[in-house]
Amino acid sequence: MVFPWARDWQLRADTVYLNHGSFGLAPQPVLEVHRKWQHALAGQPMDFFVRRYEPAWLEARDTLAAWLGGESDCVALLENATVAMNVVAQAFPLQSGDEVLVTDHEYGAVVRTWQAACSAAGARLVTAEIPWPLHDADEVVEAIFRAATERTRLIVFSHITSPSALILPAAAIAAEARKRGIAVCIDGPHAIAQLPLNLTELGCDFYTASCHKWLSAPIGSGFLYAAPKWHSRLLPLVTSWGRIPPTEPQRWWEWFVWRGTRDATALLTIPAAIEYLGERVGWDRFRQETHALAQQARERLLERWCGTCWTPDDPAWYGSLVTVPLPPGDAPSLQRRLWEHHGIEIPVIAPGSARWIRVSCHLYNDAADLDRLMIALERELNEESPHSWQLSTVPEDRDV
Repeated sequence: MVFPWARDWQLRADTVYLNHGSFGLAPQPVLEVHRKWQHALAGQPMDFFVRRYEPAWLEARDTLAAWLGGESDCVALLENATVAMNVVAQAFPLQSGDEVLVTDHEYGAVVRTWQAACSAAGARLVTAEIPWPLHDADEVVEAIFRAATERTRLIVFSHITSPSALILPAAAIAAEARKRGIAVCIDGPHAIAQLPLNLTELGCDFYTASCHKWLSAPIGSGFLYAAPKWHSRLLPLVTSWGRIPPTEPQRWWEWFVWRGTRDATALLTIPAAIEYLGERVGWDRFRQETHALAQQARERLLERWCGTCWTPDDPAWYGSLVTVPLPPGDAPSLQRRLWEHHGIEIPVIAPGSARWIRVSCHLYNDAADLDRLMIALERELNEESPHSWQLSTVPEDRDV
């Protein structure tokens, strides 16, 4: 099936792009809005920065906050989730002997951020091991809190994990943390658009995300959500005017509006991205159809290589992104060969001694992309271990 919106994306002709989860692509209607803002900046920067930028920033922020079910005063627009996570790490009050808890499925840059924060404070970074395979969301919650102690001050976890593509039970984790007086910071780049969100009901202390992934805004668009109790501690990593003079910043988010002269036009396209997926496509349809394609990828890969996934085949556990095991081997080499030999852009990861492939499915992907992936994997794995994996016949790429 080819989604009717696929024509709104302009991919390079030599590429099968199954890696929206790493670097997303914006559709043409959103890019047109971006180009208009860039043209306004380039054509008359004084008018853009002094008269137009701040009202547009506020409109984009308010639109995003309303869509996320959060108060506008609890949201600041930032370049990406990494910047937002570093703002939290800079502000969070750690002392010697405190502990920050992450999981063994956490994104590597997040782990590094909190390693640095813990090291500076004399605190300790603790890793909770999520069991494998999973059958019930309670297993995740129990695994995380088995690793928590009376010294745990903060739990940091991904709403949807990057390497394993698991949807973690964020609300249940946050609720248990509140009972224990532990703060929660959720890293949510993969959850934005893949999942319906209400940040007020979720009950976390911080939520960081990038809008350039599944929401498909241009790169350079993200946000930080912070519960009111933390507002007095939060400052940008780079201090500048905050608001356009002569306005003086009074509230926490105002420090994030003006952080020096820069091209922040990607932030102003967030309403266009929300409108595109929400109104032109429809949230339910987007989630259902991209999940169906991810489910097809999971089924085909498991059937061919007889693997076992982390979780049952259930949309409560994975959405438009799925990670599936492959026969063990050299993960970086396989990823490189899939690109160099077949034009397929897809991550192959190596958790421990295993090897897994992560398939992203967006509106520009279709079953033909999965056909090409299966053919390419068959050939490359045959080269690695021909007696174990070779099929009697392998169709040519042109037959797909």
